[in-house]
Amino acid sequence: MTEMAKETNCRASSMDFGGKGVPPARILIGKVGLDGHDRGAKYVAHILRDAGFEVIYTGIRRTPEQIVATAIQEDVDIVGLSFLSGSHKSFFKRVIDLLEKNEASDIILVGGGTIPAADISSLREAGVRAVFTPGASAKEIVETFAALSEKHKGLR
Repeated sequence: MTEMAKETNCRASSMDFGGKGVPPARILIGKVGLDGHDRGAKYVAHILRDAGFEVIYTGIRRTPEQIVATAIQEDVDIVGLSFLSGSHKSFFKRVIDLLEKNEASDIILVGGGTIPAADISSLREAGVRAVFTPGASAKEIVETFAALSEKHKGLR
């Protein structure tokens, strides 16, 4: 486990999604760039943990390189990035490029935060599988992560 992940690692016990015996997804939640507001990221990390996912929260002010390195080292299924600063386009692109460069493009990328509706379609076209904006319900978030996790486990 990376030093960064050790500091803020929170794990839940295994959950049986839909009675299928599927182990919980390993999820990394992170904040990239100088944005220091992490209330939403912590909220998502907690609801996912409480739903039975294994969650690693990296903390604030991480670089795309740190996020990708931790995702690979921790063998995560999904990376969730939270943005409030307006820097989502450039940072998503950098993370996608680094995942490809490190032959880890099978890791699912999702995002959330104050992302303008006008940007969502271009993010999805670039490879971001889900985008959660303010007001997304805990149920919607958990169900989306569960569905993405099941698809991902089937591909591995």
